[in-house]
Formats: sequence, C-alpha cells, structure tokens
Amino acid sequence: MKAWRDLRAVAQALWNAERRRLALGAGLAALTVLMGMGLLGLSGWFITATALAGLQAASAIMFDVFMPSAGIRLLALGRTAARYGERLTTHDATFAVLATLRVRLFRGWARPDAARRLLARPARLLFRLSADIDALESFYLRLLVPAAAALGAALLAGLVLGAMRPWMGLLLALWLLGAGWGIALLLARRARPAAVRRAQAIESLRARAIDLVAGQTELVMAGRIQAQQEALAAADRHLAAADLALNRLEAGAGAAYGMAGALTLAAVLLAVGLLTGEGAIGAPAAALALLMALSAIEPFAALRRGAFEAGRAWLAARRLAPYMAAGAEASAVPALPDDGLALQSRELVLIHPGSRVPALQHGTLALAEGEHVAVIGASGAGKSTLLAATAGELAPAGGELRALPACLLTQRIDLFQDSLRDNLRLADPEADDARLWSALAAAGLADEVRALPHGLATLLGEGGLGLSGGQSRRLALARLLLRDLPFWLLDEPTEALDTATAHDVLRRLRAQAVGRTLLIATHLRREAALADRLLVMQSGRIVADLRRGTTAFEAALNALRPD
Repeated sequence: MKAWRDLRAVAQALWNAERRRLALGAGLAALTVLMGMGLLGLSGWFITATALAGLQAASAIMFDVFMPSAGIRLLALGRTAARYGERLTTHDATFAVLATLRVRLFRGWARPDAARRLLARPARLLFRLSADIDALESFYLRLLVPAAAALGAALLAGLVLGAMRPWMGLLLALWLLGAGWGIALLLARRARPAAVRRAQAIESLRARAIDLVAGQTELVMAGRIQAQQEALAAADRHLAAADLALNRLEAGAGAAYGMAGALTLAAVLLAVGLLTGEGAIGAPAAALALLMALSAIEPFAALRRGAFEAGRAWLAARRLAPYMAAGAEASAVPALPDDGLALQSRELVLIHPGSRVPALQHGTLALAEGEHVAVIGASGAGKSTLLAATAGELAPAGGELRALPACLLTQRIDLFQDSLRDNLRLADPEADDARLWSALAAAGLADEVRALPHGLATLLGEGGLGLSGGQSRRLALARLLLRDLPFWLLDEPTEALDTATAHDVLRRLRAQAVGRTLLIATHLRREAALADRLLVMQSGRIVADLRRGTTAFEAALNALRPD
C-alpha cells in the first residue's frame, strides 16, 4: 500500500505541473500511431485493389485511384506532423515537469537541519536531485504515453476487424490488450528487483569513486586506499550483475512480443482466409485486416522500455514521495518575534539529530532590534547550536523560538568553481555589477579584484581555489552585505585569520552593522569586543547576561582568548 501511495504522490505532482501539455502529448502519440496504422492498412488495401482492378480493362477504367491516393498522402503528412508535435510536446512538457519537481524537491529539503544533512551526504542528495528526478520521466514518456498509444491501436484494430465480423474485432482487441499489457506488467514485476539493485549500485559506485578521487590523500595516510579500491570494484561487480539480469529479461521480453505478434498475425490470417473463402470479404479487405493486425502489436512493444525501467522509477518515487506530497515544502524561517525584538525564546530545548541529550536548554531570552550580542563559552557549550536554531537550521525539540529573518556567516566559507560574479550573486541573483563592486568595496576587496586580469569574471577553482584565506573571508563578508537583512548571525567570523586581516574584517563589520542586530558566537576577545552584551553559556545553558559598562562584562571580555 505504501508503494502505491508513493507512486500516487509522484504521479499527482507530475500531472499537476503540466497537465494540459502532458494530456496533449499523450493524445498526439496515440494519433501518430493511429495514422501510421491507417497509412499501412490503406496502402495495403489500395495496392491489392489496384492490382485486382488491373486484371480487367473495365474495372481498371472504373477504379477510383484519386481518393485512396489522397487519403494515403493525408495520412502520411498527418503522421509526420503528429509525430513532430508529439515529440515536441511530450519532451518539452517532461523537461518542464522535471524542472518543477527539482524546485519542489529542493524546497522540500529546505527544512531545519537541511545544511547539516547536505554536508553529511552531498552525493546522495545530488543523486536524488539529478538521477532520481530523471528516472521519473519513465512514468510518462515510457509508460503512460506508449500505453495510451497502444490502447488506441488495439481499439482501431478491433473496430476495423469488427466491421467485418464483430466477434473477430472484439477478440483481437481483447487479445492485444491482454497480451501487450500483460507482458509489460510481467516484465515490470520481474525486472523491478534487478532495476532497484542497478540504481543502488550506480549510486554506490559514484559515491565510492568520488570518495576515492577527492579523499585519496586521507585514504593513503589512513592506510585505507586499497580497501576503498576494493569497495569500488565490488560496487562495479554488483552493477554488472544487475545489468546482466536486466539484459536477459529484456531479451526475453523481446522474444515474448515477437511471439505475440506472430500469433496475432497467424490468427488474423486464418480468420480472414475463412472469410475470404466464404466470400464475405474480398482480397483488399483481407490485406487491410492483416496489415492492421500486424501494425497493432508494435505500440505494445514500445512499452517494453518503460516496463524495463519501471523498477528504477518506482525506487525514485519511493525516495522522493515524502517531499512531493502536499504540504511537504516547509519553511526554514522562524516565526517573527514581538515588536521591537529581533529574537525571542521561551523554554527553548535544542537537540541535534541522532542525539537524545539536549544541546541547549534555556528559559527565556530576548534580543532587542539593533543590539550587538556575543555568546561566549567553551567549545561544545551550545553557541553554534543557538545560532543554527535562530537561522532556522535546527528545529526546537521543545519550547518556542521566534526571530527576524537572519543571515548566518559561519567559519566555513562555501565558494564554488565559478566566476567571482556568480559566487557573489548567490546572495542576490538580481544584483548588478555596480552593487557587487559596492559590496566588494565595503568588504575591502574591490582593489584586489580590480587588479585581477578578468575582474568579476575571474574564475575560481573548486572551493574557491585562487583566493587566499583573507580574500575568501572578505568575499564572504561582501556576500553577507548583499543580503539586505536586519539580523546577522556570525559564528567565529575571523577564526584562522591573521591578526591584521581579522581586525580589518571586524572593523568593516562594525561599520556595516550599524542599525542591524548582531549575534556572534565566539571565544575570541576581538570578536566579542563588537558586542554591547555578553551571554555566557555553560553546558547548554545561559548562566550570565552581562552588559557593557559593568565590571562583570569587562572581566568576562578580558578572560577570552586574545589575538
């Protein structure tokens, strides 16, 4: 039952995204098949009738060649146009649906703790966003569209033969539907385990290959390089075994459809032979019936590819269904606090995923708009946890937390193998070059970027390769400035920077933070000096709330690690 619910959730998401174009594409596919069958059948009838009419001069003179010829041309042109329209419509609609589903899936991930999950399993989530979404196209392009075309083919063949003898048309339609769809269903059922194993083997192979390439230094140092190579080889063997099983099934399905086509043709040949012998139909009608039966089995054979890939599509649906259901898109933005406050919490309890021990427990906390507050304490006290919850990256396990829209600057600087311009535009995709230069100037990086041969178009390597640590930090600061939000969350913003660079970054932060609320997690004196209020944390609890100008504030500040 759960499998059907997953399939229904994904199918509903597919249908709701582009229902009109999806329906039009399936209709054009059916029309293409019907015109192809009509073209073959009418051509066979016309050739046979022309040959018979040519046996006698009188019948040859009376025979109308123009109407059948016009019909053949019409069907040929119509089939070409329908095929073009079907390919254009179905593929365009499919690409649009997949793009919509990717956005929906990404939003479905935008929940508390999303960043941690992404960092923990980047390869798996990328596989979901790319390969699993791509696998869903099989539901439409290789299952629903061929099924609609096959249904039309069975009905047309049944109508044509039913005009000769109703029982013959009914039996043919039932046989085509039973044999054609039955083989596809049996193939999908038997291929599903191997298709699932293949999808899992591909994912494992990719992940292990990435780990081997990206982490080869660490693997060598740990003495695990040989074990990783063996694991990669094992994943490759699993993939080869799954491919072999699927190839055997595909060959068997091809043989089954071939036998079904041969049986269909033989049965129709016997039936029309009897009718021709009885004088009920002529040779042209017999040729028409045979060619219609011959062409009717082809659309069912097209279902083989979809049935072959149904297991992979089913696995993708099972993985993605929780994020495709209605209401799955969750907002990571906390509720707004009372007027005049930037942060407000009551009886807050925060627990990291996979743990049962609270990382933070506190009764009441309030930060006024415009306040500059530093959270200090030993490592593991809960400073970063509080910032993550404020940013919406960690959902409260108990109590309540409300905050203004906030931007989080962490110790980790995420830069991508792209241009400086596009790395900056992650913060504001609509920002023009003038705004980017303004942010770089405010961050103290404009002169260095201008000195580069390509300026904003300079390409960075993976992880921002090409910039020093200080330049990367200033680029992150510029990106922060492009986010016009009232609340900044800074998690040890100058950690690992030299003293001169750190003080320059902090000076610029102070200048740009006027009128904004700051919440800084730190154990450095230079960073805490930005604050007018210190929150002292111990073992997940705020044990002191100190204001600038008091002896306790100065004592706590001086106790922090100096430069």
